[in-house]
Amino acid sequence: MLNIIVVDNRIMMIPSTMKAVVVESTGGIDVLSYRSQHPTPTYVPRGHALVRNEYAGLNFIDTYHRNGLYPRDCPFVLGQEGGGIVAGLYPGDEDDDDDDDEGGDHRPVGGDDDPVPSCAAADDVFRVGDRVAYGALVGSYAEYSLVPLDRLVRVPSYMEMPIAVSCMIQGLTAHYLSSSVGYGIAKTGDWVLVYGVGSGTGRWTAQMCKIRGYRVIGVTSRCKVAGGAEAAFGFCDELIVLENEPGKSYASYSSIDVVSRVSDVTSGVMCKLVIDGVGLSTYELSLNCLSVRGMLVSYGNASGPVPPFPVLRLLPRSAYVTRPKLNDYVASRDELLSRANEVFDWVNTGRLDVVVDRVFRLEEAAAGHEYLEDGRTRGKVLYRI
Repeated sequence: MLNIIVVDNRIMMIPSTMKAVVVESTGGIDVLSYRSQHPTPTYVPRGHALVRNEYAGLNFIDTYHRNGLYPRDCPFVLGQEGGGIVAGLYPGDEDDDDDDDEGGDHRPVGGDDDPVPSCAAADDVFRVGDRVAYGALVGSYAEYSLVPLDRLVRVPSYMEMPIAVSCMIQGLTAHYLSSSVGYGIAKTGDWVLVYGVGSGTGRWTAQMCKIRGYRVIGVTSRCKVAGGAEAAFGFCDELIVLENEPGKSYASYSSIDVVSRVSDVTSGVMCKLVIDGVGLSTYELSLNCLSVRGMLVSYGNASGPVPPFPVLRLLPRSAYVTRPKLNDYVASRDELLSRANEVFDWVNTGRLDVVVDRVFRLEEAAAGHEYLEDGRTRGKVLYRI
């Protein structure tokens, strides 16, 4: 069966069922339920778009929703990040004035003499057929997702969809981590420590810290630099390579004295920012790597959540600690577009290297989660819808 959506005198044929990955109850990867006939949204509310997803991004936050660390009402469609084509809009939300839309091509196009198109059109109005991406919303592991218009980012004509989707969680998270959280604490030339620079958000963050003018100490595992890959970490001023846990793909944080290495590299000054997405296994190291009036930015729980600790732990270095999340740093549409535009521009000009490591089929959702949690990733992991 098909649902028929009429927008601006155009008929969009939307299947009544779709592919989706649903979590009925929280737990391990076995709770991921792939469905080939999940109900498609039948109504597009005002201020929303129905997006036909081409790709969904896999992020650690998906595992936190799946296992219940971040509680959600079950059942729910998993996924925080996606991108594709606008398939439907609430009547009246689409601009129907085509006077300046010759040939019906409403997407911005940059010619030789035109500026590179941004992710926001001049009127910021979306239309059926627009290429869009989004993040920090639940429900992207599906063929169709309902997305608030103010959370959509237009994908520039020069950018492929897998790259655009890759930018929406890890890219924007790295942007606020490197430019906003420690603003005024770290200055040009200061040392910052970033974990997990071999893949994921850590890799994005280290590159952006370098763009901001910081001196970057990166931490990664031995398997991520195998076969001469160490040369690919040129965005780090110093690279600390940890041994892997026996039989595992992720790092052993006790295999090297990280604090002593950081002290040696910085001549005892230590780091103004420690950007830590690992959590339980590293927070003690992170606190001991801070300089006077330095800040621990704890933004993830890859090894488990950080337990409570006495605030007096911060006293010896007059240190700061923060636990930020992306939604509070893209709280307004202007902030979302400002960050997305800068990330897209860095990608387009070659200042930011985006590595797509693996693309799984949606029905391979469990394999993707296992791959991520085993620490095998060397870049962004996506699902092809």
